[in-house]
Amino acid sequence: MFRNSAKAVTVPLLLIVSRTELARYAHLKFTFDSQTGDVVLDRRVGERRWRQKRVGAEKRSVDRRQQDITRDLEASGWALVSR
Repeated sequence: MFRNSAKAVTVPLLLIVSRTELARYAHLKFTFDSQTGDVVLDRRVGERRWRQKRVGAEKRSVDRRQQDITRDLEASGWALVSR
């Protein structure tokens, strides 16, 4: 007889809270523990690579962000992503 030896795989989660939702951030930070996932405030201000001078060629071929969470943050005040 063979037993299924597959283990449950947990995906580390990151809960990003809009910086206008400080009460929600405090509640979620208290509710979640570090094993479930991390809770952070949204730190984005704008395009980080913006420069006064024009750069000849973009060196980075794709954006590192896998999904755009802007709409989620605007609509509900938080977004959940996997790390």
